[in-house]
Amino acid sequence: MNIRILLLGLFISVSTSHVVAGQKTLRTVKNEAFQRGEVLKFRIHYGFLDAGEAILEVKKDTRTFAGRNCYHVVGTGRTLGAFDWFFKVRDRYESVIDEQSMIPWLFIRRVDEGGYKINQNVSFNHYKDSATSEKATISIPENTQDLVSAFYYARTIDFTHAKEGDQFEIVGYLDDATMPLNLKFLGREEVKTKKGTFRCIKLRPMLQEGRVFKEQEDMTVWVSDDKNRIPIRVQTNILIGSIKMDLTDYENLLNPPAIVKK
Repeated sequence: MNIRILLLGLFISVSTSHVVAGQKTLRTVKNEAFQRGEVLKFRIHYGFLDAGEAILEVKKDTRTFAGRNCYHVVGTGRTLGAFDWFFKVRDRYESVIDEQSMIPWLFIRRVDEGGYKINQNVSFNHYKDSATSEKATISIPENTQDLVSAFYYARTIDFTHAKEGDQFEIVGYLDDATMPLNLKFLGREEVKTKKGTFRCIKLRPMLQEGRVFKEQEDMTVWVSDDKNRIPIRVQTNILIGSIKMDLTDYENLLNPPAIVKK
């Protein structure tokens, strides 16, 4: 019932990287999907009940890391109403994302879910392909993403020529380990929300079974069929039920949204 469901759902782009004279050169990814100051708000439903809310914000400030300009993105999730009484959730995720290569340099995770807490800081060294947390330093594949950066990186993909069943791959980082992820293109649909009816691209993240999800294909994501590629709806079965998350508001989009009617 928290923002982790959204952040696990979206994560792909096309990239290039190479090594020049022994010094690794980071890739360049063209971003026409988002800008500083963008805010996305979501309402989370557990069955027929309003369970919580999630907010993703690209801060207006420019961070500098390893001498490179970066986006500072903050995602928060919290329970509402009755859920706040018996299973209180207060989650906060932050990522410092390279503006040019769309890879993370720093990932901050603050999880408080029903008294279960995680406080984790992860630094990435993409020149040496390593990630370091409080517990371990591990080797990572090139261009590995954290949960937050994966979402924004995913928004740079161009689905114009994608065909039903096409799959895309990326490597994600979570809990001092990496995991292969696939994203399957399912086609296009219109999705009606309180914010309006949107033209959408329908996607199926191929996620890790057993930890959060019952099956590998238990999540479906609808993203706007425009250059923004913002999530309009996320629907999934988890180990303890099912969750639907809908977009309720947005601010400072870079491009006009694909709204069919309001």
